[in-house]
Amino acid sequence: MADRLVLVPGVRAVALGGSRARGTHRPDSDWDLGLYYRGSPDLGALIALASEFQGTPAQVTGPGSWGPWVDGGGWLRIDGVAVDWILRDLDRVEAVWADCREGRYEVGVQPGHPLGFWSPCYPGEVALGRVLTDSHGELTDLQAQVRWYPEPLRRALADGAWEAEFLVDAAAKSAPAGDTLHVSLCLSRAFGILAQALHAHHRTWCLNEKGALAAAAALPHTPPGFAERVTSALRDGGPVAVETARGVVRDVRTVLTSGRE
Repeated sequence: MADRLVLVPGVRAVALGGSRARGTHRPDSDWDLGLYYRGSPDLGALIALASEFQGTPAQVTGPGSWGPWVDGGGWLRIDGVAVDWILRDLDRVEAVWADCREGRYEVGVQPGHPLGFWSPCYPGEVALGRVLTDSHGELTDLQAQVRWYPEPLRRALADGAWEAEFLVDAAAKSAPAGDTLHVSLCLSRAFGILAQALHAHHRTWCLNEKGALAAAAALPHTPPGFAERVTSALRDGGPVAVETARGVVRDVRTVLTSGRE
């Protein structure tokens, strides 16, 4: 499939991503293929190829149709197996990587990403993926670069953990009034920020919310009971949860500052 996809005008490389690439998949996990393109990929050719592989008419959407950060693609069913094609603008991925090297990142609103789309996901996907075909060697070259985690990005994401404390303070004001929506949103975002910061502290790419809690808990020097305390706070959602969250933030920020190089 990858060999056929790279023949589509505009498509420069195809990479296997997600849990299948990292070896953490379940038997029912999807197959995620990143289609790295420059300019405008030939959408008609992609639709025709998807329909051929699926054996039934398929829908493939073009850049921008899935939101500002997830360009578009298609959800296919091939021989009973879920195969996702996900478009990635190689020019934009390279631009984000340049920002990351300087310690700059964005968190954008994106459907399907309740804690926002963190721009370091782009180079992280390249670092953790498996290049299947690369007609010009561009993705392979980029992968060699992104295996090195930029120190400026590491510092920036660790420093950004201040927002977690701010969010817990905001939750503390709403908890006595029983405003569970605001409390849960504040605490969820606070914990997501801490997970990103812990990954960055250990120079490990964190792609999105899925599995981030367990992955952060497994990192060296993560405070004891991190995942259990986070889970307890999110389940409770009241004043006790806020105090639990306050302790988690304090302990994580201690880790982030004690190991600063």
